[in-house]
Amino acid sequence: MPEKKKQRFSQMKKQQSKAFEVPIPLKEELSETQLLTGDISHDASLLQKATGNSADIIYKTFHINPQSFLFIYTEGLANQQTIRNLLEYLMSVSVADYLEQLLVESRIPIGSTKELLTAQEALSSLLVGHSVLIIAGIPKGIAIDTNGIEHRTVSEPQNQTVIKGPQEAFNETLVTNIALVRKRIRHPNLWTERMEIGDVTKTAICIMYVKNLANEDIINEVRRRLKQIKTDSILESGYIEEFIADQQRGIFPTMFNTERPDVIAADLLEGKVAIFVDGTPYVLSAPAVFIQFFQAAEDYYNRGDYGMLRMLRFACFFITLLAPALYIALTTYHQEMLPTTLLISIAAQRDAIPFPAFIEALLMQFTFEILREAGIRMPRAIGNAVSIVGALVLGEAAVQAGFVSPAMVIVISITALTTFISPDFAMSFPQRILRIILMLLGASFGLFGIVVGLFAVLLHLCHLQSFGVPYMSPLAPFNRNDQQDTFLRLPRWAMHKRPKMFHSQNEIRTATKQGDET
Repeated sequence: MPEKKKQRFSQMKKQQSKAFEVPIPLKEELSETQLLTGDISHDASLLQKATGNSADIIYKTFHINPQSFLFIYTEGLANQQTIRNLLEYLMSVSVADYLEQLLVESRIPIGSTKELLTAQEALSSLLVGHSVLIIAGIPKGIAIDTNGIEHRTVSEPQNQTVIKGPQEAFNETLVTNIALVRKRIRHPNLWTERMEIGDVTKTAICIMYVKNLANEDIINEVRRRLKQIKTDSILESGYIEEFIADQQRGIFPTMFNTERPDVIAADLLEGKVAIFVDGTPYVLSAPAVFIQFFQAAEDYYNRGDYGMLRMLRFACFFITLLAPALYIALTTYHQEMLPTTLLISIAAQRDAIPFPAFIEALLMQFTFEILREAGIRMPRAIGNAVSIVGALVLGEAAVQAGFVSPAMVIVISITALTTFISPDFAMSFPQRILRIILMLLGASFGLFGIVVGLFAVLLHLCHLQSFGVPYMSPLAPFNRNDQQDTFLRLPRWAMHKRPKMFHSQNEIRTATKQGDET
């Protein structure tokens, strides 16, 4: 490359790097100190310039001799019927002096009101669905609550279904989600705090906790981490989870998310903190522990002895992790551990297979992940059919073509089924990652490699924390009192105390029976 071209190329690279160092503003923002003047034309011009004269922000000017006022609202965010009623009321006021006094004192009978002094406050009110009223000659405005955003109604849970129990799920509206929890906890100590996160999206975030029950240190830590978030957009609760979770680069979830109001209510009553994000039907709760991801809401709506189903979930968790790895290790290094009849059958099936057991399992696992993603992304009407038919056809064709053995198809099928047993989808991702790692260790070192891999995973889990709470609580550190709701769930009348691992300010949940220990 000639010397001139090299110099030109280096100059271009420097210019590009400088361009990425300086953030480019989306639009010219209003100054926080720019006051409303009472000049209708001037104030309207300020707001139009700040919003790029957006077509969905409506400006209407009305004249009541000798007075004029400007009415502004955002189409689609404000309720049209409420606006019509409000304008009819304002136009019915015939005396200009009385209108001025009425508006200055914010005594408007339709919707709650708020005084506005700056243009920035007026713009913020417009963008959340409020209407803004500016009177000629008065250097301030009034924000009137006319919010009427269309939203999805409360429906049944889509991903965390139960046979017995409430059939309500959160939707994308923050106010509705908070109300669904308040409906279940009717106590004045249920406190909420609101804030906005996102320089561009201005997303409303709400933290909820039960005062005198949740630990103050956990509340302060949640509040501190939320305030430290510096970003331009928050569109879903997953954004918040990535910013404030303890293990940001790990594969295990250290925060719990759910679409069920009854689950959040139960978490709050155990001393946890809930985080609501406007625009998403999933609510976060913290702290979260490993055992929580194997507890289904339905466990608490049946008899206590039905909690034995939780043991099945733990067994399926280990089957998901170990089944392919054990099959690879036994057929590759430890054939003497298999019964003779089974060994002969597996050897006969693998006689014409051109790949080693690890490559065979990896191909089947890769094929299953493709089918899983195809079933999720396809339209619901045909997604399930594609997954089932694809699995049957591809599995049968692969066996007949001699690419995989029937035993491997059985092992991968059982592994796939046990993956779906977990009540929370967030725990399926670590299972899929660890399964591949254990398969590799089993193919390289046999059972010794699998055992070493399991110990490494266990040590990693014991090292994790969630907002100061050990992730493996109440197993490590062991707490005898909290075992009443771990592998099995005791009857409700026997669960006298709240879990100690969350350091609740009030450990007593129910009064003990006469003669029982307190």
